[in-house]
Amino acid sequence: MAACKMLLSLKKTRSLFSRFGRHVTTWSPVGAAFNVKPHKRLDIVEKTVGLFGVPELSSPAGFQVATKSALLNTEKLLAKACSCAPGVETVNTFDELSDGLCKVADLADFIKVAHPDPAFREAAEKSCIEIGTVVEKLNTNVELCKSLKNLLDSPEIVAKLDPDTRRVAELFMFDFEISGIHLDDKLRKEAVALHVKLLDLNHEFLVGSHMPNRIARSAIPEHLQLHFASEGSFLQVGGLHADSPDDLVREIAYRIYLYPNADLMECLEELLKSRYQLAKLVGYESFGHRALKGTMAKTPETVMNFLQLLTEKLSERTAKDFKMMSNMKKKLNPRNAELMPWDHPFLSGVIRAERYNIEPSLYSPYFSLGGCMEGLNHLFTQLYGVSLMSEQSSAGEVWNEDVRKLAVVHETEGLLGYIYCDFFNRPNKPHQDCHFTIRGGRWCQTAGQYQLPVVVLMLSLPPPSKRAPTLLTPGMMENLFHEMGHAMHSMLGRTRYQHVTGTRCATDFAEVPSILMEYFASDYRVISHFARHYETGQPLPESMVARLCESKKVCGAADTQLQLRPPIDIFRCQLVIC
Repeated sequence: MAACKMLLSLKKTRSLFSRFGRHVTTWSPVGAAFNVKPHKRLDIVEKTVGLFGVPELSSPAGFQVATKSALLNTEKLLAKACSCAPGVETVNTFDELSDGLCKVADLADFIKVAHPDPAFREAAEKSCIEIGTVVEKLNTNVELCKSLKNLLDSPEIVAKLDPDTRRVAELFMFDFEISGIHLDDKLRKEAVALHVKLLDLNHEFLVGSHMPNRIARSAIPEHLQLHFASEGSFLQVGGLHADSPDDLVREIAYRIYLYPNADLMECLEELLKSRYQLAKLVGYESFGHRALKGTMAKTPETVMNFLQLLTEKLSERTAKDFKMMSNMKKKLNPRNAELMPWDHPFLSGVIRAERYNIEPSLYSPYFSLGGCMEGLNHLFTQLYGVSLMSEQSSAGEVWNEDVRKLAVVHETEGLLGYIYCDFFNRPNKPHQDCHFTIRGGRWCQTAGQYQLPVVVLMLSLPPPSKRAPTLLTPGMMENLFHEMGHAMHSMLGRTRYQHVTGTRCATDFAEVPSILMEYFASDYRVISHFARHYETGQPLPESMVARLCESKKVCGAADTQLQLRPPIDIFRCQLVIC
């Protein structure tokens, strides 16, 4: 049986390298893993290991089993945390308690939005709500808080703590404070109820905001119907079609996709009101003040001042950018020259392409997904001594056959963790580029070893075909580098406590490593190592990279201004809503 599997594996590998011509033989295993469609698994007799290797999660019912086990362990750790003598063990127990709940809740939080099976999504959602409710109760548990307070109120004990332990203890106390630990019993119960209500409202709004809107097929001109997904007598509009050269297609998409959904608006209004009620209940002026207290920005006023200042500084350049776009609109469509909200992304792209000859289709052949992954692998090796190793997932380990598994290996320290890459479009998959922490890293004292972090990167890319690998536009390539920045932050941010591991830091700081990765994606010294034409093997000329970098400055003020308005409006809303 083993020999048969080995021969089958060799046959599969050879077929990978024979699909796209002679230059493919230079691909590394990482490049090959992303540049071809995977073969169907022959795992009829192979035992399923469960999602992410968690045996209980071989079926939807396993979420209830995993949740029950986590909650039983929570009761034991709660008793230990409340009874142990103040010191390092107190903080270790708090972190272990948090880790046990997060390992189920974080995994379920991902599965509820990403798994193609509705039964898995529903089971995961129930786990999120059940564990979320317990977490909110723990955050207002007086005895648990008293245990931590006894530690922090003792100068002698605090002086013996190492800086990391002291900081984690302070962060746990901060969670108590913003959750309303200082309230009387009645108000604490009210705060918990509001937290639980917000869990439901947040999920309802997020799921609803990613759903496409429908319109009767008869309402759309027949020659434009092919641009939208069909659903019987309706058409589905699931995005803005911002790159479409057809003005009417962009207008239809903008008006239909963003058309207010009455149920969703009601949900949003209730969510904002509940946030405000919770913030006022626990002693904050607004939800914005509560949410920003633990960040670098600290207050909504700081954020608003920054946004307003940036708006003022950009005003002249923004006006020039919109003037350029208006002129381009007149040139392209003299009969309908008025600049409309759905025009900006398309027109700014046209101006860049015309001025610098950077049509995305000219670049895409050089940016095969596998080639970009090889480039990232080379960059990480040079920067951190870390390599990405493609691994075959076991039966039942992933939620879709298109998901690729990468092991992150350090040249001296060995295996650092795993990245699951869910990169390709599929029906009902959210169209968003994001990073999910499935399991945080931490030092396990009882096991005597480090708990390896596990993350998922989700992108929305076209899958490879029989004729060509997935080819990325420059924007897609930059997004890939950005998200991999988050993943490497999770892999390399190795801490003693999972409460502060990787991206579990101040929310605004969590974007710093990923933004830095975008600069690497624009540097020819980096791009030259991987940007090769997928058919000819020719390198991307340096002049094309230079034009691409220069083009990013075109309409940059307008791009920034259009991102500034929604945050300003949101902050105003959170400050005044009651």
